Amino acid sequence: MEKNSQNLYGNKLFWINKRIFDIILCLLLLFLLFITAVIPVFAQIKGVIVDSKNQPIPYVSIAVANENIGTTSEEDGSFILRISDTSKTILFSALGYEKYSAKASNIQKVILQETEYALDEVIISKRLDTKTKEIGETNSAISQAFDNGPKIDTKFFPFSDSYKKTKYLKKVSIITDNKVDGATIKLHFYSVGENGQPSEELLRKDVLLTLKIGVNKTWIDVSKYNLKFPQTGLFIGYEKLLIERNKLETQVKDSNTGNLKTKITYYPFVLYNFVDREFSYTFTGGNWIKNSKTDSANKPIKSKVYEPSLNILLSN
Repeated sequence: MEKNSQNLYGNKLFWINKRIFDIILCLLLLFLLFITAVIPVFAQIKGVIVDSKNQPIPYVSIAVANENIGTTSEEDGSFILRISDTSKTILFSALGYEKYSAKASNIQKVILQETEYALDEVIISKRLDTKTKEIGETNSAISQAFDNGPKIDTKFFPFSDSYKKTKYLKKVSIITDNKVDGATIKLHFYSVGENGQPSEELLRKDVLLTLKIGVNKTWIDVSKYNLKFPQTGLFIGYEKLLIERNKLETQVKDSNTGNLKTKITYYPFVLYNFVDREFSYTFTGGNWIKNSKTDSANKPIKSKVYEPSLNILLSN
Protein backbone atom coordinates (compact mmCIF):
# COMPACT_ATOMS: atom_id res chain seq x y z
CA MET A 1 0.00 0.00 0.00
CA GLU A 2 2.80 2.33 0.93
CA LYS A 3 4.60 1.44 -2.27
CA ASN A 4 1.55 2.27 -4.35
CA SER A 5 1.24 5.63 -2.58
CA GLN A 6 4.84 6.42 -3.42
CA ASN A 7 4.25 5.51 -7.06
CA LEU A 8 1.18 7.70 -7.25
CA TYR A 9 3.06 10.56 -5.62
CA GLY A 10 6.01 10.07 -7.93
CA ASN A 11 3.79 10.00 -11.02
CA LYS A 12 1.95 13.11 -9.88
CA LEU A 13 5.24 14.90 -9.26
CA PHE A 14 6.48 13.82 -12.67
CA TRP A 15 3.42 15.22 -14.44
CA ILE A 16 3.65 18.48 -12.48
CA ASN A 17 7.32 18.89 -13.41
CA LYS A 18 6.57 18.01 -17.03
CA ARG A 19 3.77 20.59 -17.13
CA ILE A 20 6.06 23.27 -15.66
CA PHE A 21 8.71 22.32 -18.22
CA ASP A 22 6.15 22.56 -21.06
CA ILE A 23 5.01 25.98 -19.84
CA ILE A 24 8.60 27.24 -19.63
CA LEU A 25 9.33 25.85 -23.12
CA CYS A 26 6.24 27.58 -24.55
CA LEU A 27 7.20 30.87 -22.92
CA LEU A 28 10.72 30.54 -24.28
CA LEU A 29 9.43 29.90 -27.80
CA LEU A 30 7.06 32.87 -27.55
CA PHE A 31 9.95 35.04 -26.36
CA LEU A 32 12.13 33.93 -29.30
CA LEU A 33 9.30 34.62 -31.74
CA PHE A 34 8.84 38.07 -30.19
CA ILE A 35 12.54 38.85 -30.42
CA THR A 36 12.64 37.68 -34.04
CA ALA A 37 9.67 39.90 -34.90
CA VAL A 38 10.95 42.99 -33.07
CA ILE A 39 14.66 42.93 -33.85
CA PRO A 40 15.31 43.40 -37.58
CA VAL A 41 17.80 41.14 -39.35
CA PHE A 42 20.38 43.30 -41.11
CA ALA A 43 21.86 42.43 -44.46
CA GLN A 44 25.42 43.54 -45.18
CA ILE A 45 25.73 44.72 -48.76
CA LYS A 46 29.18 45.17 -50.27
CA GLY A 47 29.56 47.24 -53.40
CA VAL A 48 31.79 49.52 -55.43
CA ILE A 49 31.14 52.85 -57.16
CA VAL A 50 32.88 53.74 -60.41
CA ASP A 51 32.59 56.28 -63.22
CA SER A 52 31.91 55.64 -66.89
CA LYS A 53 35.60 54.75 -67.39
CA ASN A 54 35.43 52.18 -64.58
CA GLN A 55 37.55 54.38 -62.28
CA PRO A 56 36.64 54.30 -58.57
CA ILE A 57 34.86 57.32 -57.06
CA PRO A 58 35.81 58.11 -53.45
CA TYR A 59 33.72 59.80 -50.73
CA VAL A 60 30.35 59.25 -52.41
CA SER A 61 27.43 59.94 -50.07
CA ILE A 62 25.25 56.82 -49.78
CA ALA A 63 21.89 57.14 -48.02
CA VAL A 64 18.70 55.15 -47.53
CA ALA A 65 15.84 57.25 -48.93
CA ASN A 66 13.86 59.10 -46.24
CA GLU A 67 15.94 57.59 -43.42
CA ASN A 68 18.98 58.67 -41.43
CA ILE A 69 20.92 55.56 -42.45
CA GLY A 70 23.89 55.53 -44.79
CA THR A 71 27.61 55.37 -45.33
CA THR A 72 30.45 56.75 -47.51
CA SER A 73 32.53 55.10 -50.22
CA GLU A 74 36.23 54.53 -49.51
CA GLU A 75 39.09 55.92 -51.60
CA ASP A 76 38.91 52.83 -53.83
CA GLY A 77 35.15 53.34 -54.35
CA SER A 78 34.18 50.36 -52.18
CA PHE A 79 31.48 50.53 -49.50
CA ILE A 80 29.59 48.36 -47.03
CA LEU A 81 25.96 49.16 -46.19
CA ARG A 82 24.01 47.45 -43.41
CA ILE A 83 20.27 47.51 -44.07
CA SER A 84 17.24 45.62 -42.78
CA ASP A 85 15.24 45.64 -46.03
CA THR A 86 16.90 45.12 -49.42
CA SER A 87 13.84 46.48 -51.22
CA LYS A 88 14.54 50.00 -49.94
CA THR A 89 15.82 52.72 -52.25
CA ILE A 90 19.46 53.79 -51.91
CA LEU A 91 20.60 57.25 -53.01
CA PHE A 92 24.09 58.04 -54.33
CA SER A 93 25.44 61.59 -54.71
CA ALA A 94 28.87 63.05 -55.44
CA LEU A 95 30.04 66.39 -56.78
CA GLY A 96 30.64 66.26 -60.51
CA TYR A 97 28.30 63.29 -61.03
CA GLU A 98 24.60 62.87 -61.66
CA LYS A 99 22.57 61.64 -58.70
CA TYR A 100 21.62 57.99 -58.85
CA SER A 101 19.16 55.73 -57.03
CA ALA A 102 18.58 51.98 -57.00
CA LYS A 103 17.09 49.22 -54.87
CA ALA A 104 19.44 47.95 -52.17
CA SER A 105 19.36 44.51 -53.80
CA ASN A 106 20.98 45.94 -56.95
CA ILE A 107 23.91 48.06 -55.79
CA GLN A 108 26.86 45.65 -55.91
CA LYS A 109 28.31 47.82 -58.69
CA VAL A 110 27.14 51.39 -59.18
CA ILE A 111 28.16 53.47 -62.20
CA LEU A 112 27.79 57.24 -61.84
CA GLN A 113 27.68 59.44 -64.92
CA GLU A 114 29.70 62.64 -65.02
CA THR A 115 27.63 65.83 -64.94
CA GLU A 116 27.78 67.89 -68.11
CA TYR A 117 28.28 71.55 -67.21
CA ALA A 118 27.72 74.42 -69.60
CA LEU A 119 30.91 76.46 -69.88
CA ASP A 120 30.62 79.60 -67.79
CA GLU A 121 31.72 82.98 -69.06
CA VAL A 122 35.17 83.62 -67.63
CA ILE A 123 35.42 86.95 -65.85
CA ILE A 124 38.88 87.84 -64.65
CA SER A 125 38.95 90.23 -61.73
CA LYS A 126 41.97 91.37 -59.77
CA ARG A 127 42.01 90.23 -56.17
CA LEU A 128 43.92 92.51 -53.83
CA ASP A 129 43.83 90.44 -50.62
CA THR A 130 44.61 93.58 -48.61
CA LYS A 131 41.46 93.48 -46.47
CA THR A 132 39.90 90.62 -44.52
CA LYS A 133 36.75 90.25 -42.48
CA GLU A 134 35.75 87.26 -40.32
CA ILE A 135 32.04 86.52 -40.10
CA GLY A 136 29.99 83.91 -38.30
CA GLU A 137 31.11 84.44 -34.70
CA THR A 138 28.36 83.92 -32.11
CA ASN A 139 27.91 85.10 -28.54
CA SER A 140 27.07 81.57 -27.44
CA ALA A 141 29.13 80.28 -24.54
CA ILE A 142 27.83 76.76 -25.11
CA SER A 143 29.61 74.40 -27.44
CA GLN A 144 28.70 70.76 -27.74
CA ALA A 145 30.02 67.94 -29.89
CA PHE A 146 27.67 65.43 -31.50
CA ASP A 147 28.28 62.04 -33.07
CA ASN A 148 26.64 63.11 -36.31
CA GLY A 149 25.47 60.37 -38.66
CA PRO A 150 25.06 60.25 -42.43
CA LYS A 151 23.67 63.75 -42.86
CA ILE A 152 24.73 67.31 -43.67
CA ASP A 153 24.17 70.04 -41.08
CA THR A 154 24.39 73.60 -42.39
CA LYS A 155 24.90 77.13 -41.15
CA PHE A 156 23.28 80.07 -42.95
CA PHE A 157 25.25 83.25 -43.62
CA PRO A 158 22.98 86.15 -44.70
CA PHE A 159 24.37 88.79 -47.05
CA SER A 160 25.30 92.21 -45.77
CA ASP A 161 26.20 95.37 -47.69
CA SER A 162 29.32 95.56 -45.53
CA TYR A 163 30.68 92.53 -47.44
CA LYS A 164 30.87 94.41 -50.74
CA LYS A 165 34.45 95.48 -50.08
CA THR A 166 35.45 91.95 -49.08
CA LYS A 167 33.30 89.86 -51.39
CA TYR A 168 35.50 86.78 -51.85
CA LEU A 169 35.61 83.71 -49.60
CA LYS A 170 39.22 83.35 -48.50
CA LYS A 171 39.06 80.74 -45.74
CA VAL A 172 36.51 78.67 -43.83
CA SER A 173 37.00 77.47 -40.25
CA ILE A 174 35.39 74.66 -38.28
CA ILE A 175 35.84 73.62 -34.64
CA THR A 176 36.17 69.88 -34.08
CA ASP A 177 36.83 67.36 -31.35
CA ASN A 178 38.96 64.69 -32.98
CA LYS A 179 40.61 61.48 -31.73
CA VAL A 180 41.87 60.08 -35.04
CA ASP A 181 44.97 61.69 -36.51
CA GLY A 182 44.35 62.58 -40.15
CA ALA A 183 40.56 62.28 -39.95
CA THR A 184 38.90 63.88 -42.96
CA ILE A 185 35.70 65.90 -43.23
CA LYS A 186 33.88 67.28 -46.29
CA LEU A 187 32.50 70.83 -46.66
CA HIS A 188 29.61 71.89 -48.88
CA PHE A 189 28.72 75.35 -50.23
CA TYR A 190 25.12 76.00 -51.28
CA SER A 191 23.26 78.87 -52.90
CA VAL A 192 19.87 79.89 -51.50
CA GLY A 193 16.82 78.66 -53.40
CA GLU A 194 13.55 80.52 -53.98
CA ASN A 195 12.02 78.78 -50.96
CA GLY A 196 14.92 79.91 -48.76
CA GLN A 197 16.48 76.47 -48.35
CA PRO A 198 19.89 75.28 -49.59
CA SER A 199 19.85 74.84 -53.35
CA GLU A 200 22.65 74.27 -55.86
CA GLU A 201 26.20 73.38 -54.85
CA LEU A 202 28.44 76.33 -55.69
CA LEU A 203 31.57 74.23 -56.24
CA ARG A 204 32.16 71.28 -58.54
CA LYS A 205 34.89 69.59 -56.54
CA ASP A 206 34.94 68.20 -53.02
CA VAL A 207 36.42 70.45 -50.34
CA LEU A 208 38.16 68.06 -47.93
CA LEU A 209 39.70 69.08 -44.63
CA THR A 210 42.24 66.89 -42.80
CA LEU A 211 42.33 67.36 -39.03
CA LYS A 212 44.73 66.94 -36.13
CA ILE A 213 43.92 65.24 -32.83
CA GLY A 214 42.31 67.37 -30.14
CA VAL A 215 39.80 70.21 -29.93
CA ASN A 216 40.89 72.68 -32.59
CA LYS A 217 39.66 75.50 -34.76
CA THR A 218 40.95 74.58 -38.22
CA TRP A 219 41.04 76.88 -41.25
CA ILE A 220 40.95 75.73 -44.86
CA ASP A 221 41.99 78.02 -47.72
CA VAL A 222 39.27 78.22 -50.40
CA SER A 223 40.62 81.31 -52.20
CA LYS A 224 41.58 79.26 -55.28
CA TYR A 225 37.89 78.78 -56.08
CA ASN A 226 37.30 82.55 -56.50
CA LEU A 227 33.95 82.13 -54.80
CA LYS A 228 32.06 85.39 -54.30
CA PHE A 229 29.62 85.81 -51.45
CA PRO A 230 26.13 85.55 -53.07
CA GLN A 231 23.82 88.50 -52.45
CA THR A 232 21.03 86.05 -51.62
CA GLY A 233 23.10 84.55 -48.82
CA LEU A 234 25.10 81.37 -48.41
CA PHE A 235 24.77 77.99 -46.71
CA ILE A 236 27.87 76.10 -45.63
CA GLY A 237 27.49 72.54 -44.42
CA TYR A 238 29.72 69.73 -43.30
CA GLU A 239 29.48 66.01 -43.96
CA LYS A 240 31.08 63.36 -41.78
CA LEU A 241 32.74 60.66 -43.89
CA LEU A 242 31.94 57.17 -42.61
CA ILE A 243 35.18 55.64 -43.88
CA GLU A 244 37.90 53.39 -42.41
CA ARG A 245 40.35 56.29 -42.03
CA ASN A 246 37.92 58.05 -39.67
CA LYS A 247 36.98 54.95 -37.65
CA LEU A 248 38.03 54.30 -34.05
CA GLU A 249 37.27 50.98 -32.35
CA THR A 250 37.18 50.76 -28.55
CA GLN A 251 36.27 48.03 -26.07
CA VAL A 252 33.39 48.89 -23.73
CA LYS A 253 31.57 46.85 -21.09
CA ASP A 254 27.96 45.90 -21.80
CA SER A 255 25.85 47.25 -18.92
CA ASN A 256 23.48 44.26 -19.13
CA THR A 257 25.84 41.31 -19.54
CA GLY A 258 29.11 42.75 -18.24
CA ASN A 259 30.87 41.41 -21.35
CA LEU A 260 33.22 43.49 -23.45
CA LYS A 261 31.99 44.56 -26.86
CA THR A 262 33.47 46.60 -29.70
CA LYS A 263 32.20 50.15 -30.10
CA ILE A 264 32.78 51.84 -33.47
CA THR A 265 32.95 55.64 -33.60
CA TYR A 266 33.59 57.83 -36.63
CA TYR A 267 35.51 61.07 -36.11
CA PRO A 268 35.70 64.01 -36.05
CA PHE A 269 32.94 65.37 -33.86
CA VAL A 270 31.99 68.91 -34.85
CA LEU A 271 31.26 71.44 -32.10
CA TYR A 272 27.91 73.22 -32.20
CA ASN A 273 26.78 76.53 -30.76
CA PHE A 274 23.38 76.88 -29.07
CA VAL A 275 22.02 80.05 -30.64
CA ASP A 276 18.81 81.92 -31.51
CA ARG A 277 17.78 81.34 -35.12
CA GLU A 278 14.55 81.44 -37.11
CA PHE A 279 15.51 78.22 -38.89
CA SER A 280 18.19 75.66 -39.62
CA TYR A 281 18.50 73.05 -42.37
CA THR A 282 19.70 69.45 -42.34
CA PHE A 283 20.07 67.16 -45.35
CA THR A 284 19.18 63.54 -44.56
CA GLY A 285 17.67 60.63 -46.46
CA GLY A 286 17.80 62.61 -49.71
CA ASN A 287 15.74 65.53 -48.40
CA TRP A 288 16.27 68.95 -46.84
CA ILE A 289 14.64 69.15 -43.42
CA LYS A 290 13.78 72.61 -42.07
CA ASN A 291 13.93 73.04 -38.30
CA SER A 292 11.85 76.05 -37.28
CA LYS A 293 9.09 77.36 -35.03
CA THR A 294 6.19 79.67 -35.86
CA ASP A 295 3.82 81.88 -33.86
CA SER A 296 0.02 81.78 -33.85
CA ALA A 297 0.01 83.71 -37.16
CA ASN A 298 2.33 81.07 -38.68
CA LYS A 299 5.22 83.54 -38.87
CA PRO A 300 8.71 82.25 -38.10
CA ILE A 301 10.06 83.10 -34.65
CA LYS A 302 13.53 82.72 -33.22
CA SER A 303 14.22 79.68 -31.09
CA LYS A 304 17.29 77.96 -29.69
CA VAL A 305 18.96 75.60 -32.17
CA TYR A 306 22.28 73.80 -32.37
CA GLU A 307 24.35 75.26 -35.20
CA PRO A 308 27.72 73.91 -36.42
CA SER A 309 30.64 76.15 -35.48
CA LEU A 310 31.57 77.37 -38.98
CA ASN A 311 33.12 80.78 -39.74
CA ILE A 312 34.18 82.54 -42.94
CA LEU A 313 37.13 84.82 -43.62
CA LEU A 314 36.31 87.23 -46.45
CA SER A 315 38.83 89.21 -48.49
CA ASN A 316 38.90 91.74 -51.31
